[in-house]
Amino acid sequence: MCGRFVISSKLESLRKHFPIDAEAVEIAPNYNVAPTQEIPAIARHDDQNHLEKFYWGLVPFWAKDKTIGSRMINARYETVATKPAFRAALRKRRCLVLANGFYEWKQTNGQKQPMFLTLPDGNPFAFAGLWETWDDNGKEPTPYRSCTILTREAGASVQPIHNRMPVILKPEVFDFWLDPENQDVKALQDIIKYRGHTEFIIVPVSKRVNSIRNNSPENIRPMTSSPQTNLRHRTR
Repeated sequence: MCGRFVISSKLESLRKHFPIDAEAVEIAPNYNVAPTQEIPAIARHDDQNHLEKFYWGLVPFWAKDKTIGSRMINARYETVATKPAFRAALRKRRCLVLANGFYEWKQTNGQKQPMFLTLPDGNPFAFAGLWETWDDNGKEPTPYRSCTILTREAGASVQPIHNRMPVILKPEVFDFWLDPENQDVKALQDIIKYRGHTEFIIVPVSKRVNSIRNNSPENIRPMTSSPQTNLRHRTR
């Protein structure tokens, strides 16, 4: 799964790495992004790719209240096409959730050791996401905009830590993923399975990340290297 991540790049850097046509948000570094917080994502509408903010935790349009979002932070790619909460968004409302890295917890000697995962090149990346709007059947004056991050089975680099990992798309499929005209579910699932990153640099970090109150660059500083704790996994 994906339950915490980091977005630290400035807007100027994000423009260089992602297809952003318009933005109307401020991007502040967040070293401990948690569910239900607002997060930056790119979604296409009006024939443009807009950098916007969505609450993390998808609230389906048919939900009775938005509290369901806290249980919808991830969507399994194996079932996303059939789950009522996600199937319409998969066809028509896809997004790129921007990040610089994510956290996962490894069981070590009966304790959970937080690990920080990044791409080998150190560049920001995009989780495959879905988005929705919810207004309680018109009762809410301002629609609640929310999103979820897709997950898949873990690649070889992540398997020692967890059996699931977030779907991180490669740049060459950004345009296809964002285009709402592309509604072939099989083609979308193939992108998730075959056109994503599976190679990561993985390092242990301080347990300060366990509390969302701790939000600073110290969260991603690698712990002192040792044969037992320093992990660097790569897979082709």
